[in-house]
Amino acid sequence: MTRRLQLDPEPQSVRRARRWVVETFEDLGRPDLVDSAELGVSELVTNAILHAAPPITVRVRGSAQHPRVEVHDASTRPPEVSLDLDDDDALLSAVGRGLGLVALYSATWGADLSGDGKVVWFEPTDGPEPGAAPQGDVFDLDRVVAARLAEQSRLDPSTRVRVRLLGMPARRFADFRVWYSEIRRELRILAVNHPGEYPLAEEVSQLTLQVEAERAQTTGIGRLDSAIVEGEELVDLEYLVPPTAPDTMRRSDELMDRIDEFTREQGLLTLPATEEIVRLRRWYLGEFVRQATGAEPLPWPEASAGPGAR
Repeated sequence: MTRRLQLDPEPQSVRRARRWVVETFEDLGRPDLVDSAELGVSELVTNAILHAAPPITVRVRGSAQHPRVEVHDASTRPPEVSLDLDDDDALLSAVGRGLGLVALYSATWGADLSGDGKVVWFEPTDGPEPGAAPQGDVFDLDRVVAARLAEQSRLDPSTRVRVRLLGMPARRFADFRVWYSEIRRELRILAVNHPGEYPLAEEVSQLTLQVEAERAQTTGIGRLDSAIVEGEELVDLEYLVPPTAPDTMRRSDELMDRIDEFTREQGLLTLPATEEIVRLRRWYLGEFVRQATGAEPLPWPEASAGPGAR
């Protein structure tokens, strides 16, 4: 059964999302959470239709022990939050109360903003939480990275390392980006909600900030972005990266092997990387490490050598 539902920005989508979430939680063996999950997804999808930008996607992530409902849209505008909902009327209302109502029926909740939009998420409980609704974790990746860069010394352009990626499979790399974005978010939320329980999640979250800070200081990425948008199969790239990037890529490669094992062991609903993504990741990250030592670039092994392949 899929853990993902794509929705159109129309009123009927709220009903579809409720029905899908009910079926998904029953399939997970968590009927105790159905009412809160149904109420919460109704609020979030309604808000996405009214205030956000399509496409709108509903997912269930986490694990059977700690399932989480996520609503993704293309808007980077942070959600508006009001937690002043402790009266009887607020508890009885089912629509229009937004994140304040979602928070009352959640063990924890939050929003994750990045360049491709935002995800608003919550872990439902078996009823309204007593007392004040829990404060949410609103995380803006671009803002955190910008603050990190502001604290660092200005990078000397002459210290950048030249990396050539020959025959980069643009469409496959787009799939890798999606997987990376999803697993990055999954592990960061685990680290925030269950501190100390998942050391790997905390390690990955910290390294992700380093990766994104180095990416912001890299030249040449725009060529790959345009190739993905234009549907090119293969493209030759030339990057100038910070001198710390090759070591960061080496550490990333090691961590991603552990991530795949972790997702299987913990029974997470986020799928491990496919074999195709693993092959691409090892070649891609490995080229940064190899070329930093002076080695010549090796093309993507599956790239065609014929003219016009790029």
